[in-house]
Amino acid sequence: MRSAVSLTFMSQNKRPKQFKDKPQAGHRGGIPPWKKKAMGGRPDTDDGPFFIYGLHTVEAAFANPARKRHKLVISQNALRRLEERGVKPDVPIEVETPRAIDKLLPKDAVHQGAALFVDPLPHYGAEELERGKLVLALDQVTDPHNVGAILRSAVALSADAVVTTRRHAPEEGPVLAKTASGALDMIRHVRVPNMARFVDEMREQGYKAIALDSEGPASLENTEFTEKILLVLGSEGKGVRQGVREACDTLARLDMPGEIKSLNVSNAAVLSLYVARMKMGLG
Repeated sequence: MRSAVSLTFMSQNKRPKQFKDKPQAGHRGGIPPWKKKAMGGRPDTDDGPFFIYGLHTVEAAFANPARKRHKLVISQNALRRLEERGVKPDVPIEVETPRAIDKLLPKDAVHQGAALFVDPLPHYGAEELERGKLVLALDQVTDPHNVGAILRSAVALSADAVVTTRRHAPEEGPVLAKTASGALDMIRHVRVPNMARFVDEMREQGYKAIALDSEGPASLENTEFTEKILLVLGSEGKGVRQGVREACDTLARLDMPGEIKSLNVSNAAVLSLYVARMKMGLG
């Protein structure tokens, strides 16, 4: 079967480069322990603390009670802008120049003078979505820019969660957080080891699972909906994998009236969520 949409492959999530730092007083070896954690290993993984950056991203992290925060490294100007937005940092603050903040982050990171050292968000599972209405699942969508855009759309359209696979998907780290521009801290991001099993678990909780596929028997608009819907979209190029399709209740397609018949996965996601909300009477 073919995918419901032709998914444009963009950039892969790359491991940020490591940066040297100048010695600081009181820390033998030159790098304070909290900074060693941020720089060591893989800063873009959810295995331990890392920096997220950008004003919107940092602001959303401070508003999220589920986000454990450790230290804010920020320029004087950025600190003033956060204060103007009503953000009251509850962690130690280190005022630095933008150039000094550059050294903490991946090359060319657009940090706007703000970097927050945080733990990964808590892990969520199907059991925590029992009371949800509309959930979007991404089967091995690998591009962090697509996933970030989808997270923003899901927040805008009041989805209950966005689900990704643990492998072959962007890790929860600085790149995804920045791309999502705060949305990562505004919606539950569920990461599952097995998407087909997750679909089964959601169906057991009363969700109807609809996989988007170009060979679906009906358009999404003409597909029967229930009170609880799980929408499943596939990866760039390959679509929803066969095992995941088979775990779903039905397939549906997105029909395009124009000359271009396909959409990027992030555009397909926002359209699917909009159609679902209209069909479900969610407004």
